Amino acid sequence: MPFVTYPHAVLAQVAPEGNVDSALLAVGERLRAAAVEARAYGLAGAHIGEAAPVIVLNVTPEAPVADYRLFFNPKVLAVASEVASGTEGSVSLPGVEIAVERPVWAEIAFQDAEGASHTERMEGFVARCALHEIDQVNGIFFLERVSRLKREMTLKKFLKRQRAG
Repeated sequence: MPFVTYPHAVLAQVAPEGNVDSALLAVGERLRAAAVEARAYGLAGAHIGEAAPVIVLNVTPEAPVADYRLFFNPKVLAVASEVASGTEGSVSLPGVEIAVERPVWAEIAFQDAEGASHTERMEGFVARCALHEIDQVNGIFFLERVSRLKREMTLKKFLKRQRAG
């Protein structure tokens, strides 16, 4: 499945909250299929060109078999004051990985495929992935979480690699 690439306009769009209806469920299933195909830790609707309030996460990244779950209308309720640096990347900026500081845990509110509301506390790498993808739902590309200098250097390297082919 082709992914949109940075700086595509949809990556900066805020996905409006929506009803968990057949259209949103269809976006979610396309997103899950794309995550499976790409072996991604997580994806947001924007990655497949949809400004939709849905993310998919592999909630068992260390397990031999991925467990991809859909989270509709995800929101961050609370985060740890403690942060940790970790490597992040995006299917929309292939080949780029950069250290980003994120809280070590996050409490997330979301709806499931039936529209039921849930709250879940995520920790470590899964929390990092959830925060990264929820940022994307809110129109915040992960490079916005690093300094301007780091972002510019990263993009310069990426464009140089793209031109080299």
